[in-house]
Amino acid sequence: MNQDRNHVLRKLFLSTLYLSTFTFGGGYVIVTLLKNKFVDQYHWIDEEEMLDLVAIAQSSPGAIAVNGSIVVGYKLARLPGVFVSVLGAIIPPMIIITVISACYDAFRSNPYIAALLRGMRSGVGAVIASVVFDMSHNVVSSKDLINILVMLISFCVSYYLKVNTALIILAVFLFGLLRSLLSAKRGNKI
Repeated sequence: MNQDRNHVLRKLFLSTLYLSTFTFGGGYVIVTLLKNKFVDQYHWIDEEEMLDLVAIAQSSPGAIAVNGSIVVGYKLARLPGVFVSVLGAIIPPMIIITVISACYDAFRSNPYIAALLRGMRSGVGAVIASVVFDMSHNVVSSKDLINILVMLISFCVSYYLKVNTALIILAVFLFGLLRSLLSAKRGNKI
């Protein structure tokens, strides 16, 4: 049993290290990679848990990659899982930022680096679009009319009315809490 736990901890560390090393473009890009690794490849969590993970990671302060690693690490191996997954998630950015800050002047004026970063934006946009499609597909396939309406209203309020995302997350959190409390009071399943 201890050997299995060590194996899981090693895989967890290497997975978060790998994901953190090769994720460019911010926190939302890592969501697809987390899903591919932890849901599709290792089957450590299921699709619904992945949606919960993303919700928790987005609503908690800090980077989504680290927050997601914390949730998966805790689910798999409690506090040791949190420790190794966070360590794997923060080592690559620490090294990369250290190198970039040491060479900032050279990077800032290099036209090849600037062109590389502009090219990466297209890839990041595609990955974010994939995340939005996957998550919205899961909500629509649940066939819960209230969840679908909340998703559509949240999108419209954010996109068209330019309401701060933090306010939308807070409003949806409060709505979900109220819905859960009312459902529990009635003894119904959500």
